[in-house]
Amino acid sequence: MNTNQVATGSGRLQRKAGLQAVPVRRAGATVLHAVAAGIGVVMVFPFLWMLSSSVKPATELFRFPPTLLPSQWHFENYARAWEAARFSRYFGNSVVVAVGGTLLSLTVCSMAAYAFSKLHFRGREALFWLVLGSQMIPGIITLIPSFLVVRAIPLAGGNDLLGRGGYGWLNSYAGLIVPGAGGAFGVFLLRQFFLTVPEDLLDAARIDGCGDFGIFGRIVIPLAKPALAALSIFTFQGYWNDFVWPLVITSQDQFRTIQLGLIVFRQRFTTDWGPLMAGVTIATAPMLLVFLLAQRYFVRGIALTGIKG
Repeated sequence: MNTNQVATGSGRLQRKAGLQAVPVRRAGATVLHAVAAGIGVVMVFPFLWMLSSSVKPATELFRFPPTLLPSQWHFENYARAWEAARFSRYFGNSVVVAVGGTLLSLTVCSMAAYAFSKLHFRGREALFWLVLGSQMIPGIITLIPSFLVVRAIPLAGGNDLLGRGGYGWLNSYAGLIVPGAGGAFGVFLLRQFFLTVPEDLLDAARIDGCGDFGIFGRIVIPLAKPALAALSIFTFQGYWNDFVWPLVITSQDQFRTIQLGLIVFRQRFTTDWGPLMAGVTIATAPMLLVFLLAQRYFVRGIALTGIKG
């Protein structure tokens, strides 16, 4: 048997093995898609139930066996939810706080991340690990100290230069936005991305006479759009869904956010479930919209920020 015959026989065996492996791969892909579809249904079902409950009459919400589609559609629940206890004001407050907090966080975190990744100064690594270590402190532990700091802001809310005599940033947009800006997670996320920017690119900009702020604004930030989009979604969600901090520092109705506004549908002994589900749907819609608009950049940003440690 010559070499050509051996090669031909080997090729036939490989093709036969490949043909036999095709059904196995198809079966594996089918199982994988079925599992993914099942997980998708489990994830989406609560949203479908929320939408369905928001247009159901009160008598049908607790019917057994439950029904997904209502027998009578009560879209007036949305009107009742929007008009209940200045719900539109709460929604507007949440938009101001979430958008303002996201923009401030992106500014602070991006500048800190650029310093930790591209600037060289003594104690840089120790300071970064100190910032990163703050992630291990539960937020509930810093709640009271943060409240005291916000109340003692000098020359705000009637306070004197020493932060006494008034209420500082309590019942204000600044108190709702500033304490949550510049978190360690945002600094870490952007730093990981900035580390992937080639140093040669920055050196070329310095040779052309560009300073650190010019490099940061003209080169690094345009390249970091995917990472910034990912951080924007996380930050916007954090501000929008925050309940404890607005509850602690706001006592005036005009500064309450939409998460606090949902409480108005719960009475001492009863809950108005139809308008409550409509209010939850209204409160959830902006988050879904933000994610859908930035989904492409979000996935890319999460993928790229883990390239280099």
